[in-house]
Amino acid sequence: MMKKTLLATAIAGAMIATGAQAATVYDQDGTKLDVYGRIAMGVAGGGVDRNEDTGAEINNDADFVDVYSRLGLRMSHEVTSDLTAFGRVEWRFRADESGNKFGNDFDAFSETRQAYIGLRSDSWGTVQAGNFDSIYNQYVSLPFDVYIDRGLEFAGHTIQSRGDSVAYMTPNLAGFSVALQGKHYSNRGAELGEDGATQADVDKSTEVAFQGALKYEIDNLRLALGAVDDVVEGGGNDEMLYGATASYEFMPGFSGRLGYETQDDSGNGAKDGFDTWGVGMSYAVNQWAFALDYYKVDEDKRDSKRDAWAAGAYYNVSDSFQTFLELNDADADLKDSKIKELNDDVYYLVGARYFF
Repeated sequence: MMKKTLLATAIAGAMIATGAQAATVYDQDGTKLDVYGRIAMGVAGGGVDRNEDTGAEINNDADFVDVYSRLGLRMSHEVTSDLTAFGRVEWRFRADESGNKFGNDFDAFSETRQAYIGLRSDSWGTVQAGNFDSIYNQYVSLPFDVYIDRGLEFAGHTIQSRGDSVAYMTPNLAGFSVALQGKHYSNRGAELGEDGATQADVDKSTEVAFQGALKYEIDNLRLALGAVDDVVEGGGNDEMLYGATASYEFMPGFSGRLGYETQDDSGNGAKDGFDTWGVGMSYAVNQWAFALDYYKVDEDKRDSKRDAWAAGAYYNVSDSFQTFLELNDADADLKDSKIKELNDDVYYLVGARYFF
């Protein structure tokens, strides 16, 4: 029998990454409204102390920070026994001081992180439109996306997504699920010379970045692969990005993961090509959860290889309150470094989160 909870187990408990709290404020006649969120604060420090490109010194002293606090609503209405209409909206706000990260003291929310609507059917699948995490992230890189802050070297939730997007996900087909997404970029209203716009920018009316993914889950095994048309309009280099991951639960609470991601270098200077291998594990026992990942990154343009690692420890004081410690070094150079030098440029984050 397939394990519906394999993914949650594989990342050592849902509270590591997102928390699992929600309050149902309305549930009647097939209509439901949930309110959820978290307040998170911590102390961050370390990391690189010098700009790699300019050589300028960087202040990496410890600082009191907001750790991605947010507030959200989930809505659903049962149209038929097999069809549900749903919506979701989520805002990110700054909890460590007044105002928000953009300096506007009159705006309580600094970012609309999610905002989408859709229809879900057990027989026909799910279609949704708006601002949501990329399909590639939800299917391929998600087993590695376990850290609150830094540590993920594979493409994240924003890759050619977050706004003006439409996606379709098939239902579970004997363990298989396929997803497709398109993000629309438009120059409607663009004016020659505005923000450096050229005639080519004005004439180019539209661009759609497609991505697709396939996953297979059976018993303790989860496999996924996907591809993204990484267009320049979305910060890419106009080359396809490919990735694949595998995760396996060896014993209750303990899982391992392996991943690979690659993209060619277009040569236009927009973004480096690369090959990235990743391996990691998660372990959850009682109120504790731990995560550890290692990456080997080969960057084409820089003609260099680097090691990266991340580690996290999480303790659930209660169902609603969690403390955590995360470490990350994105350029560890493990081969040439001595043991005493392994703490160079290590970024750390320690803090607590309250879920509601």
